[in-house]
Amino acid sequence: MLIVSRKCQESVAVGESVGTNPLLTVTVLEITGGRVRLGFVAGRELLVHRWEVWERIRTGECQSSDDSSDE
Repeated sequence: MLIVSRKCQESVAVGESVGTNPLLTVTVLEITGGRVRLGFVAGRELLVHRWEVWERIRTGECQSSDDSSDE
């Protein structure tokens, strides 16, 4: 597990190799009390779900949609 510290408006990029566009960029949008709001930028081919939704999809409790984000 990679653990990083980020301040508001700082990002983490996830990608395959140097010189290419990241597959996923995660930005800290807001920190309020015990909550952190994160923003995700990813191509449409990369599915991004909240963990509890991912678990339901994995176990077949719900169907994945064409929308690649959970808002």
